[in-house]
Amino acid sequence: MEELIPINVVIGDRTYRIRIAPSDEEVVRKTIKLINDKIIEFKTQFAGKDMQDYVAMVVLWYATQQKAAGENQPLISSETDKQLTSLEKVLDRILQG
Repeated sequence: MEELIPINVVIGDRTYRIRIAPSDEEVVRKTIKLINDKIIEFKTQFAGKDMQDYVAMVVLWYATQQKAAGENQPLISSETDKQLTSLEKVLDRILQG
C-alpha cells in the first residue's frame, strides 16, 4: 500500500489538509480546480448567496454529471473504478472535515 502524503486543498475559500496516495494527487488537484471553477461560475450566475450555497450547487452539479456519465457508459474499467473509489474516499474525508 502506498504511503499517504499530506496536501493542502482549498475549496470555496476554506483550506483543508488531507492525506492522499501520491498516485491520486493529480486527479485530486484537477478535481479541486474543477470544483472551484464551478463555484466561481455559480457565484457569477447567482449573486448574493453565501459560500455554502455555492458549494451545495457544485456538489449537486458534480453528482448529476457523474450519474449521467455512468448511465452513458455501461462498463467502467477496473482501474477507473479504483481511481473513482479513491477519489470518492478523499471527497468524503474533505466533506467530513
